[in-house]
Amino acid sequence: MTLNLAQELSSITTKAAASDWRAAIRLAGDGLVAGGVTTEAYTEEMITAVEEHGPYIVIAPGIALAHSRPADSVLKSGLSWVSLETPVEFGHASNDPVTLVIGLAALDKSAHIDVLKAVAGVLSNKEIRGRLEAADTPDEVRDVLSSLATK
Repeated sequence: MTLNLAQELSSITTKAAASDWRAAIRLAGDGLVAGGVTTEAYTEEMITAVEEHGPYIVIAPGIALAHSRPADSVLKSGLSWVSLETPVEFGHASNDPVTLVIGLAALDKSAHIDVLKAVAGVLSNKEIRGRLEAADTPDEVRDVLSSLATK
């Protein structure tokens, strides 16, 4: 599966300011809404998931994968991308602070797992991750990710 992240520039935010983890998740949710992936209700579902289950979404040093269960608030499967200007603490013992929040919404469990695998594959590649972390604009993020789809 290729990672079809945010062909919509409205789903990508770079060098964003967030006062705390809730604000960081809201930014990721805003990208999902702007891309036509979810309704605003999904953003609150992502926040509630962390409130109820802790910072399990902080999947690697500096990276949070904000998501919730497939629900009526998901219009189609998709992702958003938020790089933070200043890192934010989510409360994770070993992976804080977070500088990248990826919003994930999936229509069903199978799509959810496929997207998780694709994201993990991209972010485990140090060269690609470095290029993505250095991106200053949504266009730069999209260009890096688009180049992956052609490989």
